[in-house]
Amino acid sequence: MAKKKGIPGLSFSWKRALGITSAKRKIAKATGIPTTKQGRRAKVGRLFGIK
Repeated sequence: MAKKKGIPGLSFSWKRALGITSAKRKIAKATGIPTTKQGRRAKVGRLFGIK
């Protein structure tokens, strides 16, 4: 297993820093359509009754 670089216990996400994460979340809540690939697949699966 490869070792991670950086300070243990400290992480940085540029998407969160720019507000992309919260914007995507607001869009998903407003439209009812998930922004992740896995979420969209699950929603379509439930719609058509696919497991």
